[in-house]
Amino acid sequence: MEQTLKITNVLSDPTRYYIYQYIIKSHKEVTVQEIADHFQIHPNVARLHLSKLEDVNMLISETKKTGKGGRPSRLYRLSNDVIQLYFPFRDYMLLSKVAIQTMLTLGDKGREALFITGKKFGMELIEQEKAKRKNGDELDFDEKLSILKNAATLAGFYPEFEVNGEKTKIFFRIYNCPFKEIAGEHPNIVCNMHQEFLKGMFESLFNSVELIEMENMFTGCDTCSYQALVSN
Repeated sequence: MEQTLKITNVLSDPTRYYIYQYIIKSHKEVTVQEIADHFQIHPNVARLHLSKLEDVNMLISETKKTGKGGRPSRLYRLSNDVIQLYFPFRDYMLLSKVAIQTMLTLGDKGREALFITGKKFGMELIEQEKAKRKNGDELDFDEKLSILKNAATLAGFYPEFEVNGEKTKIFFRIYNCPFKEIAGEHPNIVCNMHQEFLKGMFESLFNSVELIEMENMFTGCDTCSYQALVSN
């Protein structure tokens, strides 16, 4: 609870909150000068905001040489800690572990139920985003992609999308795994459940989907990335 209060105090400053959001979406390390230029603030003020975020372990930093001569620059990036804010605090992580352990004790049927549930939640997330639309017209590809992006962001994936020219392949990269802590104990089970979650999202939007895993954080990659072969 004490750490939660520290984090909420740090994020109570609007500029600091938007700086944190900017770093989340940039998917890369940032410098004090970059933050100062983007938010039109003095570098000393930018450094103060970044230091406050680092104090509560939302960011980490290190000094690196730029290769351009001169003094090394301090680069800031997201920490590996998942920030969780609940009022009052509820240990959803513990509940997730209990649920997964319970499913595993049921053997193959439990695993199958876990994957079905993951896919169901992915589909429900997309349906919620669809319901926000004001008209019931058939969705074109760009609208489907927009819904997919919104849902993935809502799920906390910090996603990045690329689409080929024919709009038949979607390259989907995830910078944050919401299941990271649990996956550390049961990587195969949780990663397969996560893929079913993603399949549920895609299948709710496209007539046919083939989801191919290309990278996985738990094999040493920086991201989890997928190629989705789709037909509209």
